[in-house]
Amino acid sequence: MPIIDPRTGEALTAPLDQPSATSDAPPAQPGTQAGENAATGEVRREDVILDADASNIQQVLEASMQVPFLLGCWAPGSESCQTLMPILEKLALEYRGAFVLARLDVEANAEIAGQLGVRSVPDVKLVSQGGLVDGFQGTLPEKELREWLGRYFQPPEDAPASPEELADAALEAGDPAAAREIYQTLVEQYPEHYAYQVSLARTLVAQGLGDDARGVLDNLPPEERDAAPARGVRASIDFGEQALPPADIEALGERDDSEARFQRALRHIADGSYEAGLEGLLRLMQSDRSYNDDAARKTLLQVFDALGAEHPLTVTYRRKLFAQLY
Repeated sequence: MPIIDPRTGEALTAPLDQPSATSDAPPAQPGTQAGENAATGEVRREDVILDADASNIQQVLEASMQVPFLLGCWAPGSESCQTLMPILEKLALEYRGAFVLARLDVEANAEIAGQLGVRSVPDVKLVSQGGLVDGFQGTLPEKELREWLGRYFQPPEDAPASPEELADAALEAGDPAAAREIYQTLVEQYPEHYAYQVSLARTLVAQGLGDDARGVLDNLPPEERDAAPARGVRASIDFGEQALPPADIEALGERDDSEARFQRALRHIADGSYEAGLEGLLRLMQSDRSYNDDAARKTLLQVFDALGAEHPLTVTYRRKLFAQLY
Protein backbone atom coordinates (compact mmCIF):
# COMPACT_ATOMS: atom_id res chain seq x y z
CA MET A 1 0.00 0.00 0.00
CA PRO A 2 1.55 3.33 -1.04
CA ILE A 3 2.29 5.99 1.53
CA ILE A 4 0.43 9.28 0.98
CA ASP A 5 2.44 12.48 1.13
CA PRO A 6 0.52 14.59 3.71
CA ARG A 7 1.67 17.79 2.02
CA THR A 8 0.12 16.97 -1.35
CA GLY A 9 -2.41 14.23 -0.70
CA GLU A 10 -0.76 12.23 -3.48
CA ALA A 11 1.14 8.94 -3.27
CA LEU A 12 4.74 9.41 -2.15
CA THR A 13 6.55 9.35 -5.50
CA ALA A 14 10.10 9.92 -4.20
CA PRO A 15 11.81 8.26 -1.25
CA LEU A 16 11.79 10.22 1.97
CA ASP A 17 15.54 10.74 1.69
CA GLN A 18 15.45 14.10 -0.03
CA PRO A 19 15.11 17.25 2.11
CA SER A 20 11.85 19.10 1.81
CA ALA A 21 11.69 22.66 0.53
CA THR A 22 11.61 23.97 4.10
CA SER A 23 14.40 21.73 5.39
CA ASP A 24 16.63 24.71 6.24
CA ALA A 25 14.19 25.81 8.94
CA PRO A 26 14.07 24.16 12.37
CA PRO A 27 10.93 22.17 13.05
CA ALA A 28 8.11 24.14 14.60
CA GLN A 29 7.49 23.28 18.23
CA PRO A 30 4.03 23.63 19.78
CA GLY A 31 3.48 25.30 23.11
CA THR A 32 2.88 21.99 24.87
CA GLN A 33 5.16 19.24 23.61
CA ALA A 34 3.89 15.86 22.44
CA GLY A 35 2.67 13.83 25.38
CA GLU A 36 3.72 16.48 27.88
CA ASN A 37 1.65 17.14 30.99
CA ALA A 38 1.21 20.92 30.98
CA ALA A 39 1.18 21.06 34.79
CA THR A 40 4.16 18.83 35.57
CA GLY A 41 6.19 18.86 32.37
CA GLU A 42 6.44 15.07 32.59
CA VAL A 43 6.02 12.76 29.61
CA ARG A 44 4.96 9.14 29.34
CA ARG A 45 7.20 6.77 27.42
CA GLU A 46 4.34 5.58 25.23
CA ASP A 47 3.62 9.17 24.16
CA VAL A 48 7.11 9.92 22.83
CA ILE A 49 8.32 6.48 21.67
CA LEU A 50 6.34 4.22 19.34
CA ASP A 51 6.86 1.41 16.86
CA ALA A 52 6.04 2.32 13.26
CA ASP A 53 4.68 -0.24 10.79
CA ALA A 54 2.15 -0.54 8.00
CA SER A 55 -0.71 0.15 10.39
CA ASN A 56 0.46 3.60 11.47
CA ILE A 57 3.22 4.93 9.19
CA GLN A 58 0.67 7.16 7.44
CA GLN A 59 -0.43 8.59 10.79
CA VAL A 60 3.21 9.23 11.68
CA LEU A 61 3.74 11.35 8.57
CA GLU A 62 0.48 13.20 9.13
CA ALA A 63 1.27 13.80 12.81
CA SER A 64 4.60 15.31 11.78
CA MET A 65 2.60 18.27 10.49
CA GLN A 66 2.12 19.12 14.19
CA VAL A 67 5.17 17.76 15.99
CA PRO A 68 8.55 16.63 14.61
CA PHE A 69 9.31 12.92 14.42
CA LEU A 70 12.60 11.08 14.52
CA LEU A 71 12.11 8.03 12.32
CA GLY A 72 14.66 5.53 13.60
CA CYS A 73 15.06 2.73 11.05
CA TRP A 74 16.74 -0.32 12.50
CA ALA A 75 17.19 -4.08 12.19
CA PRO A 76 17.24 -6.63 15.03
CA GLY A 77 20.50 -8.25 13.89
CA SER A 78 22.49 -5.01 13.64
CA GLU A 79 24.93 -4.34 16.49
CA SER A 80 25.09 -0.67 15.49
CA CYS A 81 21.32 -0.43 15.86
CA GLN A 82 21.50 -2.10 19.26
CA THR A 83 23.92 0.65 20.32
CA LEU A 84 22.06 3.60 18.81
CA MET A 85 18.41 2.88 19.54
CA PRO A 86 18.64 2.94 23.37
CA ILE A 87 20.35 6.34 23.14
CA LEU A 88 17.59 7.67 20.88
CA GLU A 89 14.98 6.39 23.33
CA LYS A 90 16.74 8.04 26.25
CA LEU A 91 16.91 11.35 24.38
CA ALA A 92 13.24 11.19 23.35
CA LEU A 93 12.31 11.01 27.04
CA GLU A 94 14.88 13.62 28.01
CA TYR A 95 13.59 16.11 25.42
CA ARG A 96 10.09 15.76 26.92
CA GLY A 97 8.20 15.49 23.67
CA ALA A 98 10.02 18.10 21.59
CA PHE A 99 10.02 15.25 19.09
CA VAL A 100 8.52 11.77 18.92
CA LEU A 101 10.71 8.75 18.20
CA ALA A 102 9.13 6.31 15.74
CA ARG A 103 11.08 3.04 15.49
CA LEU A 104 10.79 1.19 12.17
CA ASP A 105 12.02 -2.41 11.97
CA VAL A 106 13.13 -2.56 8.33
CA GLU A 107 13.25 -6.36 8.25
CA ALA A 108 9.60 -6.61 9.29
CA ASN A 109 8.60 -3.64 7.11
CA ALA A 110 10.76 -3.95 4.00
CA GLU A 111 8.19 -2.40 1.65
CA ILE A 112 7.77 0.68 3.84
CA ALA A 113 11.53 1.00 4.24
CA GLY A 114 11.91 0.95 0.47
CA GLN A 115 9.29 3.65 -0.03
CA LEU A 116 11.05 5.80 2.56
CA GLY A 117 14.43 5.38 0.88
CA VAL A 118 16.14 3.34 3.60
CA ARG A 119 19.22 1.66 2.12
CA SER A 120 21.15 0.66 5.24
CA VAL A 121 20.71 0.75 8.99
CA PRO A 122 20.74 2.45 11.29
CA ASP A 123 19.10 5.26 9.34
CA VAL A 124 17.63 8.19 11.28
CA LYS A 125 15.36 10.73 9.58
CA LEU A 126 14.07 13.95 11.13
CA VAL A 127 10.60 14.48 9.66
CA SER A 128 8.62 17.69 10.12
CA GLN A 129 5.68 19.15 8.23
CA GLY A 130 5.43 15.87 6.36
CA GLY A 131 8.91 16.14 4.81
CA LEU A 132 12.51 15.26 5.52
CA VAL A 133 14.41 17.95 7.41
CA ASP A 134 17.66 16.13 8.05
CA GLY A 135 19.02 12.68 8.75
CA PHE A 136 22.06 10.49 9.08
CA GLN A 137 23.11 6.89 8.56
CA GLY A 138 25.27 4.85 10.87
CA THR A 139 25.87 5.24 14.57
CA LEU A 140 26.65 8.59 16.15
CA PRO A 141 28.16 8.76 19.64
CA GLU A 142 25.88 10.37 22.18
CA LYS A 143 27.78 13.67 22.23
CA GLU A 144 27.57 14.06 18.45
CA LEU A 145 23.93 13.00 18.48
CA ARG A 146 23.15 15.70 21.03
CA GLU A 147 24.97 18.24 18.86
CA TRP A 148 22.94 17.13 15.85
CA LEU A 149 19.65 17.48 17.74
CA GLY A 150 20.83 20.86 19.02
CA ARG A 151 20.58 22.24 15.49
CA TYR A 152 16.80 21.92 15.71
CA PHE A 153 15.75 21.69 19.35
CA GLN A 154 16.54 23.59 22.51
CA PRO A 155 18.46 21.16 24.77
CA PRO A 156 16.79 20.41 28.11
CA GLU A 157 18.13 22.58 30.91
CA ASP A 158 18.67 19.54 33.11
CA ALA A 159 20.33 17.42 30.43
CA PRO A 160 22.79 14.99 32.01
CA ALA A 161 26.47 15.19 31.15
CA SER A 162 27.59 13.10 28.20
CA PRO A 163 30.12 10.31 28.75
CA GLU A 164 32.79 12.48 27.13
CA GLU A 165 32.03 15.34 29.51
CA LEU A 166 32.20 12.97 32.48
CA ALA A 167 35.58 11.71 31.26
CA ASP A 168 36.92 15.25 30.83
CA ALA A 169 35.71 16.15 34.31
CA ALA A 170 37.47 13.09 35.73
CA LEU A 171 40.73 14.10 34.05
CA GLU A 172 40.44 17.63 35.38
CA ALA A 173 39.80 16.22 38.85
CA GLY A 174 42.97 14.15 38.65
CA ASP A 175 41.21 10.81 38.21
CA PRO A 176 42.53 9.43 34.89
CA ALA A 177 41.52 5.88 35.87
CA ALA A 178 37.83 6.89 35.82
CA ALA A 179 38.28 8.66 32.49
CA ARG A 180 40.04 5.61 31.10
CA GLU A 181 37.14 3.36 32.11
CA ILE A 182 34.65 5.63 30.33
CA TYR A 183 36.67 5.72 27.12
CA GLN A 184 37.26 1.97 27.17
CA THR A 185 33.48 1.53 27.21
CA LEU A 186 33.04 4.04 24.38
CA VAL A 187 35.72 2.31 22.30
CA GLU A 188 33.84 -0.99 22.71
CA GLN A 189 30.55 0.64 21.72
CA TYR A 190 31.96 2.65 18.80
CA PRO A 191 35.03 0.76 17.50
CA GLU A 192 35.18 2.82 14.31
CA HIS A 193 34.97 6.17 16.09
CA TYR A 194 38.73 6.55 16.31
CA ALA A 195 38.65 9.77 18.31
CA TYR A 196 37.68 7.64 21.31
CA GLN A 197 40.79 5.52 20.88
CA VAL A 198 42.93 8.65 20.81
CA SER A 199 41.20 9.87 23.97
CA LEU A 200 41.77 6.48 25.59
CA ALA A 201 45.47 6.81 24.80
CA ARG A 202 45.44 10.25 26.39
CA THR A 203 44.07 8.82 29.64
CA LEU A 204 46.75 6.14 29.59
CA VAL A 205 49.39 8.85 29.27
CA ALA A 206 47.85 10.62 32.26
CA GLN A 207 48.28 7.38 34.20
CA GLY A 208 51.93 7.15 33.22
CA LEU A 209 51.30 4.23 30.84
CA GLY A 210 53.07 5.61 27.80
CA ASP A 211 53.85 2.23 26.23
CA ASP A 212 50.20 1.17 26.49
CA ALA A 213 49.15 4.46 24.92
CA ARG A 214 51.58 3.92 22.04
CA GLY A 215 50.04 0.48 21.52
CA VAL A 216 46.56 1.99 21.17
CA LEU A 217 47.80 4.61 18.70
CA ASP A 218 49.82 2.08 16.68
CA ASN A 219 46.64 0.06 16.06
CA LEU A 220 44.84 2.98 14.44
CA PRO A 221 44.41 3.11 10.65
CA PRO A 222 47.33 4.96 9.01
CA GLU A 223 45.31 8.10 8.26
CA GLU A 224 44.20 8.33 11.89
CA ARG A 225 47.58 7.36 13.28
CA ASP A 226 49.23 10.22 11.40
CA ALA A 227 46.53 12.82 12.07
CA ALA A 228 47.05 15.74 14.43
CA PRO A 229 45.12 14.38 17.46
CA ALA A 230 47.17 11.18 17.58
CA ARG A 231 50.40 13.09 16.95
CA GLY A 232 49.54 15.34 19.85
CA VAL A 233 49.21 12.36 22.19
CA ARG A 234 52.49 10.94 20.91
CA ALA A 235 54.08 14.29 21.68
CA SER A 236 52.79 14.03 25.24
CA ILE A 237 54.38 10.59 25.52
CA ASP A 238 57.71 11.69 24.04
CA PHE A 239 57.92 14.88 26.05
CA GLY A 240 56.82 13.01 29.15
CA GLU A 241 59.87 10.80 28.78
CA GLN A 242 62.09 13.85 28.45
CA ALA A 243 60.50 15.98 31.16
CA LEU A 244 61.21 15.79 34.85
CA PRO A 245 58.57 14.06 37.00
CA PRO A 246 56.03 16.41 38.62
CA ALA A 247 57.68 15.98 42.03
CA ASP A 248 61.02 17.12 40.62
CA ILE A 249 59.37 20.11 38.97
CA GLU A 250 57.86 21.07 42.31
CA ALA A 251 61.31 20.71 43.89
CA LEU A 252 62.62 23.41 41.57
CA GLY A 253 60.82 25.86 43.82
CA GLU A 254 61.48 29.49 42.88
CA ARG A 255 64.32 28.74 40.51
CA ASP A 256 64.08 30.92 37.42
CA ASP A 257 67.20 29.95 35.51
CA SER A 258 67.00 28.69 31.91
CA GLU A 259 67.14 25.01 32.86
CA ALA A 260 64.26 25.36 35.31
CA ARG A 261 62.17 27.30 32.80
CA PHE A 262 62.86 24.74 30.08
CA GLN A 263 61.89 21.85 32.33
CA ARG A 264 58.66 23.54 33.39
CA ALA A 265 57.76 24.10 29.71
CA LEU A 266 58.45 20.44 28.90
CA ARG A 267 56.28 19.35 31.81
CA HIS A 268 53.41 21.51 30.58
CA ILE A 269 53.64 19.94 27.12
CA ALA A 270 53.84 16.43 28.56
CA ASP A 271 50.69 17.14 30.57
CA GLY A 272 48.87 18.37 27.46
CA SER A 273 48.96 22.05 28.50
CA TYR A 274 50.39 23.00 25.13
CA GLU A 275 49.75 26.72 25.27
CA ALA A 276 51.52 27.12 28.63
CA GLY A 277 54.42 25.04 27.33
CA LEU A 278 54.71 26.95 24.06
CA GLU A 279 54.57 30.25 25.89
CA GLY A 280 57.32 29.11 28.25
CA LEU A 281 59.54 28.00 25.39
CA LEU A 282 59.01 31.25 23.51
CA ARG A 283 59.95 33.32 26.56
CA LEU A 284 63.02 31.17 27.16
CA MET A 285 64.05 31.71 23.56
CA GLN A 286 63.67 35.46 24.05
CA SER A 287 65.79 35.53 27.20
CA ASP A 288 68.40 32.88 26.40
CA ARG A 289 68.51 31.90 22.73
CA SER A 290 71.75 29.97 23.18
CA TYR A 291 70.48 27.73 25.99
CA ASN A 292 71.38 24.10 25.31
CA ASP A 293 72.15 24.67 21.63
CA ASP A 294 68.93 26.57 20.83
CA ALA A 295 66.78 23.93 22.58
CA ALA A 296 63.79 26.23 23.03
CA ARG A 297 63.39 26.92 19.30
CA LYS A 298 63.97 23.27 18.34
CA THR A 299 61.40 22.12 20.86
CA LEU A 300 58.89 24.66 19.58
CA LEU A 301 59.24 23.18 16.10
CA GLN A 302 58.76 19.67 17.49
CA VAL A 303 55.52 20.71 19.15
CA PHE A 304 54.31 22.40 15.95
CA ASP A 305 54.92 19.17 14.06
CA ALA A 306 53.11 17.13 16.69
CA LEU A 307 50.05 19.36 16.77
CA GLY A 308 49.86 19.77 13.01
CA ALA A 309 50.15 22.81 10.78
CA GLU A 310 46.44 23.69 11.02
CA HIS A 311 46.19 23.58 14.82
CA PRO A 312 45.29 27.05 16.19
CA LEU A 313 48.21 27.00 18.63
CA THR A 314 50.62 26.10 15.83
CA VAL A 315 49.35 28.98 13.73
CA THR A 316 49.56 31.45 16.61
CA TYR A 317 52.95 30.47 17.96
CA ARG A 318 54.57 29.95 14.57
CA ARG A 319 53.63 33.55 13.86
CA LYS A 320 55.12 34.66 17.18
CA LEU A 321 58.27 32.68 16.51
CA PHE A 322 58.62 34.22 13.06
CA ALA A 323 58.15 37.72 14.50
CA GLN A 324 60.87 37.08 17.08
CA LEU A 325 63.32 35.68 14.55
CA TYR A 326 62.79 38.31 11.88
